[in-house]
Amino acid sequence: MRNIDERTVLSFGEEWSIFDQRGLSEAESVARFKEYFAVFPWHLLPVDAVGADIGCGSGRWARHVAPRVGLLHCIDASAAALAVARRNLADEANCRFHLASVDDMGIARGSLDFCYSLGVLHHVPDTAQGIAASAALLKPGAPLLLYLYYALDGRPLWFRALWRLSDLVRRGAARLPLAARRAVAASMAVAIYWPLARLAALAERVGRDPSGMPLAYYRDKSFYTMRTDAFDRFGTRLERRFRRDEIERMMRAAGLERIRFSVAPPFWCAVGYRAHS
Repeated sequence: MRNIDERTVLSFGEEWSIFDQRGLSEAESVARFKEYFAVFPWHLLPVDAVGADIGCGSGRWARHVAPRVGLLHCIDASAAALAVARRNLADEANCRFHLASVDDMGIARGSLDFCYSLGVLHHVPDTAQGIAASAALLKPGAPLLLYLYYALDGRPLWFRALWRLSDLVRRGAARLPLAARRAVAASMAVAIYWPLARLAALAERVGRDPSGMPLAYYRDKSFYTMRTDAFDRFGTRLERRFRRDEIERMMRAAGLERIRFSVAPPFWCAVGYRAHS
C-alpha cells in the first residue's frame, strides 16, 4: 500500500493555494525558519550540498534553504502545492521539483547530504515508514531534520482535555466542503487563536511565564500565521501525535543516531544522522 492519504494531500493543496505565504512578512518568515531549524547542523554540510525538502508545501522553508546549498529537491504529493512552490521559488535556480509521495520520491538512496521534513510525516498513514524512507536517501553521516506534532508531553490534564475538545472539532470540520472548512478555521483564528495568543503576550509583558498557556506559541506571531495554522489544524483529516521517546525510537529504527531534540517550541523538532553501518 502507498504511504499516502489522498484526502489529506488534497486538503494541503487547498491550504497552500489559499495561504501561499506571500502575506507573511520577511521578518516573521525568517523568525519561523530559525525556530524550526534551531538544531540543524549547517556547519557540517559540505560545499554545494545536495538535499531534499520532503513535503515542501508552499516552499516556505525551501526559500531559506536553497540559497545556502548547491541543489535542493522539493518533493510534494500535491500538484497544487507544488505549483505554489514553483511560483515562490522561481528565483531559486537550484531547486528541482518532484510530484511524489514519501514512499516513492524518485531520489537515489544514499545520495543526499541532508534532508528535512517539517510538519509532514504526522499526516501520512505510516509515520515510521516515512521516516525510514527519508533516512534511506541520506549518505552515511548526513542529517535528517524532522518536525512531528507532540503528544502534549508534560502538559497537565486540563490542557489535554482542551486539546481533546479541539480534536473533536477538527474531526468534524475536516469532513466539510472547502468553503465550510475555511469558515470554521477563520472562526477559530478569530475567536480562539488571537485572544489566547494576546493573553499569553500580555502575561509575558507583565513578567509572567506564558509557556504553560494554550496557544502561547502564537503570542509573537501574526494573524496571517494564525489563520494559516488554524486551517492546517482544522482542515486536515489525518493527524498523528507522538511523544518524544516515540519519535526517538522511530528515528533509531530508521538507522539514525546522535539524535538531538530542540528544547524550544515548536515541539518536537529533532535531528539525527544516518549511521555509517
